[in-house]
Amino acid sequence: MHPTPATPATPSTPAGLAPAPFDRSAGYALLDELAGPRTQADTLGPLDELAPGFPDWIVTALFGGTYQRPGLALRDRQVANLAALTALGGVEPQLADHVRNSLRIGLTREEITEVLVHLAPYVGVPKALAGLRVAAATFAETR
Repeated sequence: MHPTPATPATPSTPAGLAPAPFDRSAGYALLDELAGPRTQADTLGPLDELAPGFPDWIVTALFGGTYQRPGLALRDRQVANLAALTALGGVEPQLADHVRNSLRIGLTREEITEVLVHLAPYVGVPKALAGLRVAAATFAETR
């Protein structure tokens, strides 16, 4: 005899928070704003050839979902991305993309550098240095 499963509790949504939508067209529009058409051509196309549908899922779930939540400004989301990718390490292409995205939406080179320096005591000096190297290379290519 199997026990009857309990009815799951309905989680309450804290005031001011909203579930992420999944808006495909908003995702592609935001990706254009953040990264420009180069990313779609250079990144999404080859990735779709390798893993059909995966890039569309990323754009829809991430840029058309999580990024669409009202709780943080786009600038704050980019600072969080810089910190998370630097802390993670080993994701230099994605970090470089987010350095470019951050510049595109108005963060200065100094602000990006300060975010990475600020991380050193939290994620370790080697990861902060690796992030700074990625930023420096990205700054050099965007002059």
